[in-house]
Amino acid sequence: MPAPTPEQSVAVDTFQSGDHLVLQAGAGTGKTTTLAMLAASTKKRGKYVAFNKSIAVEASTKFPANVQCKTAHSLAYAEVGRRFTGRMDAPRVPGWKTGASLGIGLNMSIRIGERNVTNKALSYTVLRTVTRFCQSADTTIQRYHVPRLRGIEVEDLHAQLVDVVLPYAHKAWEDLQNPDHGVVRFDHDHYLKIWALTEPRIEADFLLLDEAQDTNPVVEKVFNAQRSHSQLVMVGDSAQAIYGWRGARDVMSDFDGTQLALSQSFRFGPALADEANRWLSIVDSPIRLAGTNTISTKLERVEHPNAILCRSNVGAMLEVMHQLDLGRRVALVGGGESLRALAKAARDLKAGKRSSHPELILFDTWGELQEYAEYDPSGRDLLPLVDLVDEYGVDVILAAVDRLAFEQGADIVVSTAHKAKGREWASVRIGDDFNEPVDPEETDADGNPLPGDIDDGEARLAYVAVTRARHQLDLGGLSWINEHPDGSPNGTIPSPAPSPENPWDRLGPT
Repeated sequence: MPAPTPEQSVAVDTFQSGDHLVLQAGAGTGKTTTLAMLAASTKKRGKYVAFNKSIAVEASTKFPANVQCKTAHSLAYAEVGRRFTGRMDAPRVPGWKTGASLGIGLNMSIRIGERNVTNKALSYTVLRTVTRFCQSADTTIQRYHVPRLRGIEVEDLHAQLVDVVLPYAHKAWEDLQNPDHGVVRFDHDHYLKIWALTEPRIEADFLLLDEAQDTNPVVEKVFNAQRSHSQLVMVGDSAQAIYGWRGARDVMSDFDGTQLALSQSFRFGPALADEANRWLSIVDSPIRLAGTNTISTKLERVEHPNAILCRSNVGAMLEVMHQLDLGRRVALVGGGESLRALAKAARDLKAGKRSSHPELILFDTWGELQEYAEYDPSGRDLLPLVDLVDEYGVDVILAAVDRLAFEQGADIVVSTAHKAKGREWASVRIGDDFNEPVDPEETDADGNPLPGDIDDGEARLAYVAVTRARHQLDLGGLSWINEHPDGSPNGTIPSPAPSPENPWDRLGPT
Protein backbone atom coordinates (compact mmCIF):
# COMPACT_ATOMS: atom_id res chain seq x y z
CA MET A 1 0.00 0.00 0.00
CA PRO A 2 1.55 3.36 -1.00
CA ALA A 3 1.88 6.20 1.49
CA PRO A 4 -1.42 8.12 1.55
CA THR A 5 -1.71 11.67 0.28
CA PRO A 6 -3.15 14.26 2.69
CA GLU A 7 -6.55 13.87 0.99
CA GLN A 8 -6.43 10.10 1.36
CA SER A 9 -5.47 10.44 5.03
CA VAL A 10 -8.51 12.64 5.65
CA ALA A 11 -10.69 10.04 3.90
CA VAL A 12 -9.32 7.26 6.12
CA ASP A 13 -9.88 9.32 9.29
CA THR A 14 -13.43 10.18 8.25
CA PHE A 15 -14.16 6.55 7.45
CA GLN A 16 -12.85 5.42 10.81
CA SER A 17 -15.17 7.90 12.54
CA GLY A 18 -18.11 5.96 11.13
CA ASP A 19 -19.54 8.73 8.96
CA HIS A 20 -21.30 7.97 5.69
CA LEU A 21 -18.91 9.25 3.06
CA VAL A 22 -18.86 10.60 -0.51
CA LEU A 23 -15.52 10.72 -2.33
CA GLN A 24 -15.44 12.90 -5.46
CA ALA A 25 -12.46 11.30 -7.20
CA GLY A 26 -11.18 13.11 -10.28
CA ALA A 27 -9.61 11.41 -13.28
CA GLY A 28 -6.52 9.41 -12.34
CA THR A 29 -6.68 10.17 -8.61
CA GLY A 30 -6.42 6.55 -7.44
CA LYS A 31 -9.95 5.96 -6.19
CA THR A 32 -9.62 2.15 -5.97
CA THR A 33 -6.37 2.48 -4.04
CA THR A 34 -8.09 4.91 -1.69
CA LEU A 35 -10.98 2.53 -1.08
CA ALA A 36 -8.46 -0.24 -0.34
CA MET A 37 -6.87 2.09 2.23
CA LEU A 38 -10.24 2.55 3.91
CA ALA A 39 -10.83 -1.19 4.04
CA ALA A 40 -7.33 -1.86 5.40
CA SER A 41 -7.92 0.59 8.26
CA THR A 42 -10.57 -1.60 9.90
CA LYS A 43 -11.26 -5.21 10.86
CA LYS A 44 -14.96 -4.83 10.09
CA ARG A 45 -16.57 -6.80 7.25
CA GLY A 46 -17.27 -4.90 4.06
CA LYS A 47 -18.54 -5.30 0.53
CA TYR A 48 -17.24 -3.44 -2.51
CA VAL A 49 -19.92 -3.02 -5.20
CA ALA A 50 -18.48 -2.49 -8.68
CA PHE A 51 -19.97 -1.28 -11.95
CA ASN A 52 -19.22 -4.51 -13.84
CA LYS A 53 -17.65 -7.92 -13.31
CA SER A 54 -14.22 -7.10 -14.75
CA ILE A 55 -13.82 -4.19 -12.33
CA ALA A 56 -14.90 -6.39 -9.41
CA VAL A 57 -12.43 -9.11 -10.36
CA GLU A 58 -9.56 -6.63 -10.66
CA ALA A 59 -10.51 -4.96 -7.37
CA SER A 60 -10.46 -8.31 -5.55
CA THR A 61 -6.68 -8.40 -6.07
CA LYS A 62 -6.28 -5.03 -4.30
CA PHE A 63 -8.58 -5.28 -1.29
CA PRO A 64 -7.81 -6.96 2.04
CA ALA A 65 -9.52 -10.20 3.05
CA ASN A 66 -12.22 -8.44 5.08
CA VAL A 67 -13.84 -7.11 1.88
CA GLN A 68 -15.85 -9.05 -0.71
CA CYS A 69 -15.82 -7.56 -4.21
CA LYS A 70 -19.14 -7.98 -6.01
CA THR A 71 -21.39 -6.42 -8.61
CA ALA A 72 -24.99 -5.51 -7.79
CA HIS A 73 -26.05 -8.22 -10.23
CA SER A 74 -24.02 -10.89 -8.42
CA LEU A 75 -25.63 -9.93 -5.11
CA ALA A 76 -29.05 -10.14 -6.75
CA TYR A 77 -28.26 -13.45 -8.44
CA ALA A 78 -27.30 -15.10 -5.16
CA GLU A 79 -30.64 -14.14 -3.60
CA VAL A 80 -33.06 -14.24 -6.53
CA GLY A 81 -31.46 -14.77 -9.92
CA ARG A 82 -30.49 -18.41 -9.44
CA ARG A 83 -34.21 -19.32 -9.43
CA PHE A 84 -34.48 -18.02 -13.00
CA THR A 85 -31.44 -19.82 -14.43
CA GLY A 86 -33.57 -22.00 -16.68
CA ARG A 87 -35.21 -18.98 -18.26
CA MET A 88 -31.90 -17.18 -18.78
CA ASP A 89 -30.58 -20.16 -20.73
CA ALA A 90 -33.48 -19.92 -23.19
CA PRO A 91 -32.53 -19.31 -26.84
CA ARG A 92 -32.74 -15.80 -28.22
CA VAL A 93 -35.75 -15.03 -30.39
CA PRO A 94 -36.53 -11.95 -32.50
CA GLY A 95 -38.39 -9.23 -30.63
CA TRP A 96 -41.37 -9.45 -32.99
CA LYS A 97 -41.87 -13.09 -32.06
CA THR A 98 -41.93 -12.16 -28.39
CA GLY A 99 -44.37 -9.40 -29.23
CA ALA A 100 -46.59 -11.87 -31.06
CA SER A 101 -46.62 -14.10 -27.96
CA LEU A 102 -47.77 -11.08 -25.95
CA GLY A 103 -50.61 -10.42 -28.40
CA ILE A 104 -49.07 -7.98 -30.90
CA GLY A 105 -50.40 -9.30 -34.20
CA LEU A 106 -47.98 -9.91 -37.07
CA ASN A 107 -50.00 -7.58 -39.30
CA MET A 108 -50.56 -4.97 -36.61
CA SER A 109 -49.62 -1.42 -37.62
CA ILE A 110 -50.73 1.91 -36.23
CA ARG A 111 -50.39 5.34 -37.80
CA ILE A 112 -48.89 7.99 -35.51
CA GLY A 113 -48.20 11.32 -37.15
CA GLU A 114 -46.36 10.65 -40.39
CA ARG A 115 -45.03 7.24 -39.32
CA ASN A 116 -46.39 3.73 -39.51
CA VAL A 117 -45.52 1.93 -36.28
CA THR A 118 -45.35 -1.76 -37.21
CA ASN A 119 -45.58 -4.83 -35.01
CA LYS A 120 -41.77 -4.97 -34.93
CA ALA A 121 -41.52 -1.39 -33.68
CA LEU A 122 -44.22 -1.99 -31.08
CA SER A 123 -42.52 -5.18 -29.87
CA TYR A 124 -39.18 -3.40 -29.54
CA THR A 125 -40.82 -0.54 -27.64
CA VAL A 126 -42.59 -2.89 -25.23
CA LEU A 127 -39.36 -4.72 -24.36
CA ARG A 128 -37.45 -1.44 -24.06
CA THR A 129 -40.15 -0.10 -21.72
CA VAL A 130 -39.65 -3.05 -19.38
CA THR A 131 -35.88 -2.50 -19.45
CA ARG A 132 -36.27 1.17 -18.52
CA PHE A 133 -38.59 0.19 -15.68
CA CYS A 134 -36.03 -2.33 -14.42
CA GLN A 135 -33.35 0.38 -14.35
CA SER A 136 -35.58 2.73 -12.36
CA ALA A 137 -36.40 2.93 -8.66
CA ASP A 138 -40.14 2.72 -9.40
CA THR A 139 -42.30 -0.11 -8.12
CA THR A 140 -44.64 -0.15 -11.13
CA ILE A 141 -44.31 0.60 -14.84
CA GLN A 142 -45.10 4.25 -15.59
CA ARG A 143 -45.87 6.18 -18.78
CA TYR A 144 -42.44 7.83 -18.79
CA HIS A 145 -40.76 4.43 -19.07
CA VAL A 146 -41.97 4.16 -22.67
CA PRO A 147 -39.05 5.32 -24.86
CA ARG A 148 -39.43 7.97 -27.53
CA LEU A 149 -39.04 6.69 -31.07
CA ARG A 150 -37.30 8.53 -33.89
CA GLY A 151 -39.80 10.52 -35.89
CA ILE A 152 -42.56 10.64 -33.26
CA GLU A 153 -40.70 12.26 -30.36
CA VAL A 154 -43.08 15.17 -29.76
CA GLU A 155 -45.34 14.91 -26.73
CA ASP A 156 -48.75 14.37 -28.34
CA LEU A 157 -47.44 11.71 -30.72
CA HIS A 158 -45.51 9.97 -27.95
CA ALA A 159 -48.68 9.92 -25.81
CA GLN A 160 -50.44 7.96 -28.55
CA LEU A 161 -47.61 5.43 -28.57
CA VAL A 162 -47.74 5.13 -24.77
CA ASP A 163 -51.45 4.28 -24.79
CA VAL A 164 -50.80 1.36 -27.13
CA VAL A 165 -47.59 0.08 -25.50
CA LEU A 166 -48.40 0.14 -21.77
CA PRO A 167 -50.87 -2.79 -21.66
CA TYR A 168 -48.36 -5.04 -23.43
CA ALA A 169 -45.53 -3.85 -21.15
CA HIS A 170 -47.55 -4.77 -18.06
CA LYS A 171 -48.23 -8.18 -19.59
CA ALA A 172 -44.51 -8.67 -20.31
CA TRP A 173 -43.52 -7.80 -16.75
CA GLU A 174 -46.12 -10.22 -15.37
CA ASP A 175 -44.67 -12.90 -17.64
CA LEU A 176 -41.19 -12.27 -16.20
CA GLN A 177 -42.26 -13.00 -12.64
CA ASN A 178 -42.59 -16.72 -13.34
CA PRO A 179 -39.26 -18.51 -12.64
CA ASP A 180 -40.25 -21.66 -14.52
CA HIS A 181 -41.58 -20.58 -17.91
CA GLY A 182 -42.57 -17.55 -19.98
CA VAL A 183 -42.41 -16.00 -23.44
CA VAL A 184 -40.18 -12.98 -22.69
CA ARG A 185 -36.47 -13.76 -22.67
CA PHE A 186 -35.23 -13.32 -19.09
CA ASP A 187 -31.99 -11.36 -18.58
CA HIS A 188 -29.84 -10.01 -15.77
CA ASP A 189 -31.62 -6.68 -15.34
CA HIS A 190 -34.86 -8.55 -14.70
CA TYR A 191 -33.66 -10.49 -11.66
CA LEU A 192 -31.88 -7.36 -10.38
CA LYS A 193 -35.21 -5.54 -10.37
CA ILE A 194 -37.08 -8.45 -8.80
CA TRP A 195 -34.42 -8.54 -6.06
CA ALA A 196 -34.64 -4.78 -5.51
CA LEU A 197 -38.43 -4.98 -5.10
CA THR A 198 -37.94 -7.39 -2.18
CA GLU A 199 -36.20 -4.54 -0.26
CA PRO A 200 -33.12 -6.69 0.40
CA ARG A 201 -30.77 -6.32 3.35
CA ILE A 202 -27.07 -6.55 2.46
CA GLU A 203 -25.15 -8.04 5.38
CA ALA A 204 -22.01 -5.92 5.80
CA ASP A 205 -20.59 -3.47 8.29
CA PHE A 206 -19.71 -1.10 5.43
CA LEU A 207 -20.49 -0.84 1.75
CA LEU A 208 -18.22 0.73 -0.88
CA LEU A 209 -20.04 1.77 -4.09
CA ASP A 210 -17.66 2.42 -6.98
CA GLU A 211 -18.40 4.50 -10.12
CA ALA A 212 -21.33 5.98 -8.20
CA GLN A 213 -21.96 8.63 -10.85
CA ASP A 214 -23.07 5.88 -13.24
CA THR A 215 -25.38 4.09 -10.83
CA ASN A 216 -28.85 3.13 -12.00
CA PRO A 217 -31.67 4.35 -9.73
CA VAL A 218 -32.59 0.74 -8.91
CA VAL A 219 -29.13 0.14 -7.39
CA GLU A 220 -29.11 3.55 -5.72
CA LYS A 221 -32.33 2.73 -3.89
CA VAL A 222 -30.99 -0.61 -2.63
CA PHE A 223 -27.70 0.98 -1.57
CA ASN A 224 -29.33 3.83 0.36
CA ALA A 225 -31.71 1.41 2.09
CA GLN A 226 -28.72 -0.13 3.93
CA ARG A 227 -28.02 3.13 5.78
CA SER A 228 -29.52 2.03 9.11
CA HIS A 229 -27.19 -0.95 9.61
CA SER A 230 -24.17 -0.33 7.35
CA GLN A 231 -21.71 2.53 6.85
CA LEU A 232 -22.07 3.76 3.26
CA VAL A 233 -19.19 5.01 1.14
CA MET A 234 -19.65 6.04 -2.47
CA VAL A 235 -16.86 7.06 -4.77
CA GLY A 236 -16.87 8.41 -8.30
CA ASP A 237 -16.61 11.56 -10.33
CA SER A 238 -19.80 13.55 -10.96
CA ALA A 239 -18.12 15.15 -13.96
CA GLN A 240 -17.85 11.70 -15.59
CA ALA A 241 -21.60 11.02 -15.41
CA ILE A 242 -22.08 10.27 -19.11
CA TYR A 243 -24.56 7.39 -19.11
CA GLY A 244 -27.82 9.19 -18.40
CA TRP A 245 -29.16 8.00 -21.76
CA ARG A 246 -29.22 4.41 -20.46
CA GLY A 247 -30.82 5.13 -17.10
CA ALA A 248 -27.79 6.00 -14.97
CA ARG A 249 -28.01 8.91 -12.55
CA ASP A 250 -25.38 10.84 -10.62
CA VAL A 251 -26.30 9.85 -7.06
CA MET A 252 -23.35 11.60 -5.45
CA SER A 253 -24.34 15.25 -5.43
CA ASP A 254 -27.37 14.82 -3.17
CA PHE A 255 -26.13 11.92 -1.00
CA ASP A 256 -26.48 12.54 2.74
CA GLY A 257 -22.92 12.08 3.98
CA THR A 258 -19.57 13.77 4.48
CA GLN A 259 -18.35 15.15 1.14
CA LEU A 260 -14.61 14.79 0.46
CA ALA A 261 -12.48 15.03 -2.67
CA LEU A 262 -9.49 13.37 -4.31
CA SER A 263 -7.90 15.96 -6.57
CA GLN A 264 -4.29 14.81 -7.01
CA SER A 265 -4.10 13.04 -10.36
CA PHE A 266 -1.32 10.50 -10.82
CA ARG A 267 -2.07 10.08 -14.54
CA PHE A 268 -0.85 13.32 -16.07
CA GLY A 269 1.05 16.56 -15.46
CA PRO A 270 -0.07 20.10 -14.58
CA ALA A 271 -0.75 21.24 -18.17
CA LEU A 272 -3.40 18.61 -18.73
CA ALA A 273 -4.82 19.22 -15.25
CA ASP A 274 -5.39 22.84 -16.33
CA GLU A 275 -7.26 21.62 -19.41
CA ALA A 276 -9.35 19.23 -17.33
CA ASN A 277 -10.17 22.03 -14.88
CA ARG A 278 -11.53 24.13 -17.71
CA TRP A 279 -14.20 21.49 -18.36
CA LEU A 280 -14.74 20.89 -14.64
CA SER A 281 -15.51 24.59 -14.29
CA ILE A 282 -18.02 24.46 -17.16
CA VAL A 283 -19.96 21.59 -15.51
CA ASP A 284 -19.70 23.26 -12.10
CA SER A 285 -17.88 20.29 -10.58
CA PRO A 286 -17.02 20.47 -6.87
CA ILE A 287 -13.39 19.51 -7.56
CA ARG A 288 -10.38 20.86 -9.46
CA LEU A 289 -7.46 18.63 -10.37
CA ALA A 290 -3.76 18.99 -9.63
CA GLY A 291 -1.34 17.26 -11.98
CA THR A 292 1.78 15.38 -10.94
CA ASN A 293 4.79 17.67 -11.38
CA THR A 294 7.11 14.80 -12.29
CA ILE A 295 4.93 13.81 -15.27
CA SER A 296 5.47 15.77 -18.47
CA THR A 297 2.19 16.18 -20.35
CA LYS A 298 1.97 18.51 -23.32
CA LEU A 299 -0.97 19.94 -25.26
CA GLU A 300 0.30 19.90 -28.81
CA ARG A 301 -0.33 18.57 -32.28
CA VAL A 302 0.16 14.80 -32.38
CA GLU A 303 0.71 13.32 -35.83
CA HIS A 304 0.66 9.69 -34.73
CA PRO A 305 -1.31 9.34 -31.47
CA ASN A 306 -1.86 6.05 -29.71
CA ALA A 307 -5.60 6.72 -29.65
CA ILE A 308 -8.20 8.92 -31.33
CA LEU A 309 -11.36 9.52 -29.29
CA CYS A 310 -14.57 10.43 -31.09
CA ARG A 311 -17.92 11.67 -29.90
CA SER A 312 -20.08 9.20 -31.82
CA ASN A 313 -20.05 5.78 -33.47
CA VAL A 314 -20.35 7.45 -36.86
CA GLY A 315 -17.39 9.70 -36.07
CA ALA A 316 -15.38 6.65 -35.04
CA MET A 317 -16.32 4.90 -38.29
CA LEU A 318 -15.16 7.83 -40.38
CA GLU A 319 -11.90 8.02 -38.45
CA VAL A 320 -11.35 4.28 -38.91
CA MET A 321 -11.79 4.63 -42.66
CA HIS A 322 -9.44 7.61 -42.76
CA GLN A 323 -6.71 5.74 -40.87
CA LEU A 324 -7.15 2.65 -43.06
CA ASP A 325 -6.72 4.88 -46.12
CA LEU A 326 -3.38 5.94 -44.63
CA GLY A 327 -2.31 2.29 -44.51
CA ARG A 328 -2.45 1.88 -40.74
CA ARG A 329 -3.61 -1.12 -38.73
CA VAL A 330 -6.62 0.20 -36.82
CA ALA A 331 -8.40 -1.20 -33.76
CA LEU A 332 -11.80 -0.05 -32.59
CA VAL A 333 -12.55 -0.26 -28.87
CA GLY A 334 -15.55 -2.51 -28.37
CA GLY A 335 -15.27 -3.98 -31.87
CA GLY A 336 -17.19 -3.08 -34.98
CA GLU A 337 -20.52 -4.84 -34.45
CA SER A 338 -22.50 -1.70 -33.61
CA LEU A 339 -21.15 -0.04 -36.76
CA ARG A 340 -21.88 -3.13 -38.81
CA ALA A 341 -25.48 -3.14 -37.52
CA LEU A 342 -25.97 0.51 -38.45
CA ALA A 343 -24.52 -0.05 -41.93
CA LYS A 344 -26.74 -3.08 -42.54
CA ALA A 345 -29.76 -1.10 -41.37
CA ALA A 346 -28.88 1.62 -43.87
CA ARG A 347 -28.54 -1.01 -46.61
CA ASP A 348 -32.02 -2.34 -45.84
CA LEU A 349 -33.54 1.14 -46.12
CA LYS A 350 -31.70 1.88 -49.35
CA ALA A 351 -33.09 -1.39 -50.74
CA GLY A 352 -36.62 -0.30 -49.87
CA LYS A 353 -36.94 -2.60 -46.83
CA ARG A 354 -37.76 -1.50 -43.32
CA SER A 355 -35.00 -2.00 -40.75
CA SER A 356 -35.32 -3.50 -37.28
CA HIS A 357 -32.50 -1.30 -35.95
CA PRO A 358 -33.93 0.73 -33.03
CA GLU A 359 -32.55 4.00 -34.42
CA LEU A 360 -34.14 3.53 -37.84
CA ILE A 361 -37.12 1.31 -37.12
CA LEU A 362 -39.84 3.83 -38.06
CA PHE A 363 -38.52 4.79 -41.50
CA ASP A 364 -39.94 3.15 -44.62
CA THR A 365 -37.26 4.36 -47.05
CA TRP A 366 -33.80 5.88 -47.16
CA GLY A 367 -35.35 9.05 -48.52
CA GLU A 368 -37.51 9.38 -45.42
CA LEU A 369 -34.42 9.10 -43.23
CA GLN A 370 -32.53 11.65 -45.35
CA GLU A 371 -35.38 14.13 -45.01
CA TYR A 372 -35.71 13.55 -41.27
CA ALA A 373 -31.98 13.97 -40.66
CA GLU A 374 -31.76 17.10 -42.81
CA TYR A 375 -34.83 19.02 -41.66
CA ASP A 376 -36.03 17.69 -38.29
CA PRO A 377 -34.08 19.08 -35.30
CA SER A 378 -34.54 15.75 -33.49
CA GLY A 379 -32.74 13.94 -36.30
CA ARG A 380 -29.69 16.16 -36.76
CA ASP A 381 -27.43 13.66 -34.98
CA LEU A 382 -28.25 11.11 -37.71
CA LEU A 383 -27.07 13.44 -40.48
CA PRO A 384 -23.41 12.30 -40.27
CA LEU A 385 -24.57 8.70 -40.76
CA VAL A 386 -26.63 9.68 -43.79
CA ASP A 387 -23.75 11.66 -45.25
CA LEU A 388 -21.30 8.83 -44.58
CA VAL A 389 -23.47 6.26 -46.35
CA ASP A 390 -24.24 8.59 -49.25
CA GLU A 391 -20.55 9.45 -49.66
CA TYR A 392 -18.98 6.00 -49.37
CA GLY A 393 -21.75 3.43 -49.74
CA VAL A 394 -22.62 0.61 -47.37
CA ASP A 395 -20.24 -1.95 -48.91
CA VAL A 396 -17.21 0.28 -48.36
CA ILE A 397 -18.19 0.80 -44.72
CA LEU A 398 -18.69 -2.93 -44.12
CA ALA A 399 -15.36 -3.67 -45.79
CA ALA A 400 -13.66 -1.22 -43.43
CA VAL A 401 -15.21 -2.96 -40.41
CA ASP A 402 -13.89 -6.30 -41.69
CA ARG A 403 -10.35 -4.85 -41.81
CA LEU A 404 -10.25 -3.89 -38.12
CA ALA A 405 -7.27 -5.20 -36.16
CA PHE A 406 -6.93 -6.35 -32.55
CA GLU A 407 -5.65 -3.69 -30.16
CA GLN A 408 -2.49 -5.61 -29.33
CA GLY A 409 -1.22 -5.47 -32.91
CA ALA A 410 -2.71 -2.16 -33.99
CA ASP A 411 -0.86 0.98 -35.03
CA ILE A 412 -3.65 3.16 -33.66
CA VAL A 413 -6.77 2.71 -31.52
CA VAL A 414 -10.03 4.50 -32.30
CA SER A 415 -12.77 4.75 -29.69
CA THR A 416 -15.83 6.70 -28.75
CA ALA A 417 -15.32 8.77 -25.61
CA HIS A 418 -17.97 6.67 -23.87
CA LYS A 419 -16.08 3.44 -24.47
CA ALA A 420 -12.77 5.05 -23.55
CA LYS A 421 -13.96 5.70 -20.00
CA GLY A 422 -11.66 3.95 -17.56
CA ARG A 423 -8.90 3.70 -20.19
CA GLU A 424 -5.73 5.72 -20.74
CA TRP A 425 -3.06 6.09 -23.43
CA ALA A 426 0.30 7.84 -23.65
CA SER A 427 -0.92 10.11 -26.47
CA VAL A 428 -4.46 11.01 -27.49
CA ARG A 429 -6.04 13.08 -30.24
CA ILE A 430 -9.63 14.24 -29.87
CA GLY A 431 -11.77 13.36 -32.89
CA ASP A 432 -13.24 16.02 -35.13
CA ASP A 433 -16.90 15.28 -34.46
CA PHE A 434 -16.96 17.27 -31.20
CA ASN A 435 -18.68 20.21 -32.83
CA GLU A 436 -18.69 23.71 -31.41
CA PRO A 437 -22.12 24.77 -30.10
CA VAL A 438 -23.60 27.75 -31.93
CA ASP A 439 -26.50 30.08 -31.27
CA PRO A 440 -28.67 29.95 -34.40
CA GLU A 441 -30.48 33.17 -33.44
CA GLU A 442 -27.43 35.37 -32.82
CA THR A 443 -24.86 36.28 -35.47
CA ASP A 444 -21.79 38.50 -35.75
CA ALA A 445 -21.38 41.40 -38.20
CA ASP A 446 -20.59 38.96 -41.02
CA GLY A 447 -23.70 36.86 -40.38
CA ASN A 448 -21.84 33.98 -38.76
CA PRO A 449 -23.60 32.36 -35.78
CA LEU A 450 -22.17 33.25 -32.39
CA PRO A 451 -20.97 30.59 -29.94
CA GLY A 452 -23.82 28.87 -28.11
CA ASP A 453 -24.10 27.53 -24.59
CA ILE A 454 -22.11 24.38 -23.90
CA ASP A 455 -24.39 21.51 -22.96
CA ASP A 456 -23.45 19.96 -19.61
CA GLY A 457 -23.58 16.44 -21.02
CA GLU A 458 -21.27 17.39 -23.89
CA ALA A 459 -18.85 19.09 -21.47
CA ARG A 460 -18.72 15.98 -19.25
CA LEU A 461 -17.98 13.85 -22.30
CA ALA A 462 -15.21 16.27 -23.29
CA TYR A 463 -13.75 16.05 -19.77
CA VAL A 464 -13.66 12.25 -20.01
CA ALA A 465 -11.99 12.44 -23.42
CA VAL A 466 -9.21 14.90 -22.53
CA THR A 467 -8.29 13.06 -19.32
CA ARG A 468 -7.46 9.78 -21.09
CA ALA A 469 -3.97 11.07 -22.06
CA ARG A 470 -0.82 10.71 -19.97
CA HIS A 471 1.88 12.55 -21.93
CA GLN A 472 0.41 14.16 -25.08
CA LEU A 473 -3.01 15.59 -25.85
CA ASP A 474 -4.06 17.00 -29.20
CA LEU A 475 -7.34 18.88 -28.60
CA GLY A 476 -8.32 18.35 -32.23
CA GLY A 477 -12.09 18.66 -32.49
CA LEU A 478 -12.30 20.42 -29.13
CA SER A 479 -9.88 23.19 -30.10
CA TRP A 480 -12.84 25.55 -30.47
CA ILE A 481 -12.93 25.78 -26.67
CA ASN A 482 -9.88 28.09 -26.86
CA GLU A 483 -12.03 30.75 -28.51
CA HIS A 484 -15.28 30.08 -26.67
CA PRO A 485 -16.34 32.64 -24.02
CA ASP A 486 -16.76 29.85 -21.44
CA GLY A 487 -13.34 28.39 -22.21
CA SER A 488 -11.31 30.65 -19.97
CA PRO A 489 -12.77 30.41 -16.45
CA ASN A 490 -9.58 31.63 -14.80
CA GLY A 491 -8.61 34.23 -17.38
CA THR A 492 -5.97 32.01 -18.99
CA ILE A 493 -6.34 29.91 -22.09
CA PRO A 494 -3.98 26.99 -22.83
CA SER A 495 -2.17 27.30 -26.13
CA PRO A 496 -4.19 25.72 -28.93
CA ALA A 497 -2.75 22.68 -30.66
CA PRO A 498 -2.99 22.76 -34.46
CA SER A 499 -4.68 19.59 -35.65
CA PRO A 500 -4.23 17.25 -38.60
CA GLU A 501 -6.67 17.20 -41.49
CA ASN A 502 -10.28 17.05 -40.35
CA PRO A 503 -11.78 13.97 -42.10
CA TRP A 504 -15.26 15.38 -41.49
CA ASP A 505 -14.51 18.15 -43.97
CA ARG A 506 -14.72 15.54 -46.74
CA LEU A 507 -18.40 15.05 -45.97
CA GLY A 508 -19.24 18.72 -46.29
CA PRO A 509 -20.96 20.90 -43.70
CA THR A 510 -23.34 19.27 -41.19
